[in-house]
Amino acid sequence: MAKAIDWEGRIGRRIRLRDLHIFFAVAECGSMAKAGTRLGVTQPAISKAVGDLEAAVGVRLLDRSPQGVEPTIYGNALLKCGLAAFDELRQGIRSIEHLVDPTAGEIRIGCQATLAETMLPALIEQLSPYPRIGFQITELISPTFEFPELRNRTIDLMLALLPGPTAGHKFGEDVSVEIVLNDRLFVVAGIQSRWARRRKIELAELADEPWLLPPPGSWMSSFVAEAFKAKGLGMPRVRVASYSVPLLYSLYPTGKFIGVLGGLTLRLSGKRLGIKALPTDLPIWPWPVAIVMLKNRTVSPVVELFIKHVRAFTASLAERKP
Repeated sequence: MAKAIDWEGRIGRRIRLRDLHIFFAVAECGSMAKAGTRLGVTQPAISKAVGDLEAAVGVRLLDRSPQGVEPTIYGNALLKCGLAAFDELRQGIRSIEHLVDPTAGEIRIGCQATLAETMLPALIEQLSPYPRIGFQITELISPTFEFPELRNRTIDLMLALLPGPTAGHKFGEDVSVEIVLNDRLFVVAGIQSRWARRRKIELAELADEPWLLPPPGSWMSSFVAEAFKAKGLGMPRVRVASYSVPLLYSLYPTGKFIGVLGGLTLRLSGKRLGIKALPTDLPIWPWPVAIVMLKNRTVSPVVELFIKHVRAFTASLAERKP
C-alpha cells in the first residue's frame, strides 16, 4: 500500500513562492538561461529553485533536452493550479490595498469590438469621477467560445454578446454568465441609402444588395443565413466580410450597403454613425449582453464597482428603443 503523503505539511513547510515563481518563468521561457535573464537571477540559482521544488513535490516537473526544457505532465498540473493560486494571492493583495480606497486600481476588461465601441466609452465616462481607476481593455474575437484570456486570468471579466439566451453554457462549467441586457438584431443601412426612406421592406428585396457582415462561420453571418433560409432564400451577396468594426461602420454612411447590427449599437451610436434600422420582417433572435467571469474567483472592490455600473447602465438601456 502506497504511503500517504502529508501534503498540507509539505506545502506549508517546503514549497516556497519564490521557487514557484521561478518555475513558472522557466516553463514560459522554455529555458533556464532565458528565465534567469528575465528574472535577474543566475542559472545555478534557477536550477536550485527548480530542483528544490521537484524534491518538495516528489516528481520531475521539467524534461531537459538540448533544445531547452518543457513541463512534464506533473509540471503542467502544477502550472495550472499554481497560476490560480498566484492569481488569488495577487487579488487578495489588491483587495487589501483597495480597502483603504475602494475606488482605485486597475480593471482588466475583455470584450468584442462592438461593445468596446458602444458600451465601454459610456461606462468609463461614468467612472471618470474616480481618477485613480485605470482600464486595460483587451479586444476578443472567438466564434468558438474559447477565451484563454479569461482562464489565464489576464482579464478580470468579459463583456460578451451571446448568440442566444442559452449560449452561455458553451463557456464551460468553470465560468459564470450573468445576462444584463436582452438585445436583438436589426437589418440596417446608412441614412443616405434609398432603403432608409421605405416604410416596409421584405427581406427578399434585399437578397441581391451588397451586404456588410463578419466572415462566414461568425454568429451574425449564421443568423443572417438562417433568416434568409426561413424565407426560402439563399444567403445574400456579401460584398465585404470582416471582423473590423471600424471598417464596417465607415462603409455604412455611403448608403451603398446593407448589414445587421444590434439594438445596443443603434441606441448608443446609430445617429453618430449615420446608420438606421430598416423596417424588415427579420426574425427576432435574442442577442444577450452578459458579464462573464470565472467562478469562485476573488475580484477586487474596484472590479465590483465596475460591475455595479454595468448593471445600472444596461438596466437604463433596456427602457430605450433603438
